[in-house]
Amino acid sequence: MARGGQGLARVAVVVRAGAAPLWWFGVCAAGVGVLPSGLTGRRTGVLAGAALFVVGAAVVALVRRGRYGALARGAVRAGKYDVLQDRAVTVRNWRRGHRWWLLSAFVVALGSAFAVPAAGGMLLAGLGTGLRLKAAWIGRRERAGDTLLWVRVDWLDRRGGSPAGKAVKGLRGTGIAAGDAAPGGARRRTAALV
Repeated sequence: MARGGQGLARVAVVVRAGAAPLWWFGVCAAGVGVLPSGLTGRRTGVLAGAALFVVGAAVVALVRRGRYGALARGAVRAGKYDVLQDRAVTVRNWRRGHRWWLLSAFVVALGSAFAVPAAGGMLLAGLGTGLRLKAAWIGRRERAGDTLLWVRVDWLDRRGGSPAGKAVKGLRGTGIAAGDAAPGGARRRTAALV
């Protein structure tokens, strides 16, 4: 990068990148997984899956909030020569880095249906929901502070994740209009031309 600038990825986008694939893999695995009666029976499997969905969503949404909060409070202003990574690039990097993990999780969720129908798929969907809830929480912090939070790309792990991992020394902030993602990491809606 020119003159000491760093590549920056949006924290909320990195967090949210896994939400959609986990949700859809989970829904598909649960839908297919409800077909076999399994060892426990469908009713027990679905009830267990509902409990796993809630627990998985809550754990993922709440884990490491203290670390995210501390990093957000210490965020410094992004430099003039820092390069803001597009939302699509951040999402693509995360999904490429985690593709085998996602596929393995889907296969395990399908296989578990022969023991506990639908439960594995519902757990995956819960994990995806938790990531979306965590990204929304980060988005609320961004709106409250009127600052978008960014992490250096070279501080992310080799799969493009862990925006609050041990390697992350601090975050950078920009104005709320910077980049192509809204607070919380969703695609920014553009006003319709009249």
